[in-house]
Parts: sequence; C-alpha cells; structure tokens
Amino acid sequence: MLKSARKKETDPEGRMPLVEHLRELRNRLVKALIGIVVVTIVAAFSYKEIIEFFTNPVLQSVGCDASFADLAQRKDGTCARIVLNGLITPFTLALKVSLMAGVVLSSPVWLYQLWAFIAPGLHKNEKKYSLGFVAAGFPLFLAGGFFAYKTLPTMARVLLEFSPADLDNQLPLDDLLDLITRMVVVFGLAFELPLLLVMLNLGGVLTGKRMAGWWRGMILGITIFAAVATPSTDPLSMLALAVPIWVLYFFATGISLLNDRRKAARIAAGPGDDEASDLDLTPEDIGEIEPVATRPALPEQSDGARNNRVNGYDDIT
Repeated sequence: MLKSARKKETDPEGRMPLVEHLRELRNRLVKALIGIVVVTIVAAFSYKEIIEFFTNPVLQSVGCDASFADLAQRKDGTCARIVLNGLITPFTLALKVSLMAGVVLSSPVWLYQLWAFIAPGLHKNEKKYSLGFVAAGFPLFLAGGFFAYKTLPTMARVLLEFSPADLDNQLPLDDLLDLITRMVVVFGLAFELPLLLVMLNLGGVLTGKRMAGWWRGMILGITIFAAVATPSTDPLSMLALAVPIWVLYFFATGISLLNDRRKAARIAAGPGDDEASDLDLTPEDIGEIEPVATRPALPEQSDGARNNRVNGYDDIT
C-alpha cells in the first residue's frame, strides 16, 4: 500500500525531495551491484576459458609450442612462455578475471540503472541525444577493443624480436592480462573521439567548419597515435587502426556541418507559428526622450524645530 501510494504521489516531471533522491540512488546502486555480483559468480566458473580467449592469439604468434615452420620464419627463433609466479597468484588472478568479466558483461544492467536514475531529470531532447550517444558509443568502444585484440599478436611478435638469440621469454600472466586490458581500453576510447566531437558540436562549443579546418592536424595526430599504439614494423597494422579513426573523424565532421546548416536555416526562417518572437525594447529615438525630473529636495529644518525638546530629548527620538 505504501509503495503504491508513493508511486501515485510521484511528480510527473521527476521532481522529488532530496531524501527520495537519495533513496532512489541507493536502490539503483544495490540493483547494479547485484547484477555485477551475479555475473561475476557465473564468470568464475569459466575464468580459464576467458583467459585462454585473450592469451591464445599471443601464444599462437610467439609461443614456444608453435609449429616448426612458424619458428623457422622468425629471425632468431625466439619464443615466449606464459608463467605464473607465486602460490596464491592463480587464486587472485581468478578473482581478478572474474570481476573484470562481471563488470563488462553486466554493463547493460548497471548502465540501465544509471539511465533510469538520471532520465527523469532530462528534457525530451536531452533524452533523445543521450540515448543516441549511448547507442553509438558502445559499438564504437567494442570496435576499438576488437582492433586491439587483432593487433596484439603482431605487437607481441615485434617486441620479442628485441630479445637476444636462443633465449626463451617468460611472460607473467597477470602482467600480460593487464597489458591486454590497457590496450583494449585505449583503443576503445580512441574510437570514441568522433562521438565526442559531435557532442561538442551539438552543445554549440565546436563548429563543423572548424573541425573541417583541423583535418591535416587530425590525420597527423591519429597516424602518430596508431604508430605508437601498434609498435610494428608492418605499416598495414598501423593503417588498420588509423584508417577507421580517419573515416570516423570525417563522418563526425560531416554530421557537424549538416547540424550547423540546419541551425542556420532555422534561425533564418524565424520563429514558428507556435513560438513567440523576441520583443524589441530599444527606444525609437533616444534623443527625444526627456530627462526624468528630479524631486526637489526637502527644505532644511529650522533651528527652532531642532531645538524642540520633550523632557530633555529631541522629538525624533
């Protein structure tokens, strides 16, 4: 009964007292944490498969158990083995991998809880833009992570070529997973650059014309980033990362130019039938305005009035 009554009293515009906001935030956080914990427990039963999914491409590229033909194609025959150091390292690694998988795989749950908390305070246009950014941002991040996953074997092979000849490299598994995670996050955030530019344009901070004028510097910066993020002597690996970001940048520039043209056309058309026009409060001729007459000052009190006393005090007191 209390819950139904509380729902009936909810403001249609999402306004509520501070205590209700805090209670709503607590409930959303609890639901998000429950989703993360449940997915983490499920992922704990398959954490070995998750580790193999990320490490197998590296091992196939530089592993000592690779085929003889693969080893013969290398300059010095160097290879690497993935190892674990410490007695409790396997247990802590299992917890770490399970928690990471739980946070990533349960992202639809906690993202929905976050959206449900902030959506009542947004206007209609803000809700539309927010849903569009989330719908475009998540696939872009996955695309960046996919490119990182595909470039990791080539990166590992190039880095191991700096090892002295006839030496086997030992790669700690926890360090390798940390490197893979950083690569996925960096590549994913790099693919979010066009979305950030579109957000700045819709907010009126950046114009499409200015973005189009930055194309030389952006191409150079993206190329340098791709060269650093993919330390491979093969230019194809660098271009595999740089070209998609180039395309996304020019796509964002085109969207911003169209948005600026739409804004200019709307301003030129003037207000619509259901919109009020701005009032012009500027006087027609400032020179014809007569100065406002000032009120004459009050006459000064006479000394006789100042000397009127009642019981030894002035009348005003």
